[in-house]
Amino acid sequence: MKLKSGGEQTLKEIIEELLKTYKLDEGINEARLIGSWEKTAGPLIYKHTREMYIKRRKLYLKLDSPALKHELSFAKSKLIKALNKAASKEVIDDIIFL
Repeated sequence: MKLKSGGEQTLKEIIEELLKTYKLDEGINEARLIGSWEKTAGPLIYKHTREMYIKRRKLYLKLDSPALKHELSFAKSKLIKALNKAASKEVIDDIIFL
């Protein structure tokens, strides 16, 4: 662990280092991204979302509306950018609409 000049670390630094050491940071970032879906996509789209998960840096979204799925496919890159920003980290590279 890196120590500050006085030999101290902040609690935040210690927690971040532990998460990286035990490889938990990726799962937390994914959970943060999924948790931001309602705010990022809006309540109407959220209401039509039936399932979502991340696998191999791809967000899989199951929607109950074919028209909405089609419409969102045009905004895919904007959604990816907004979701990664909400997670404060680049978590996904693609969105797959199911």
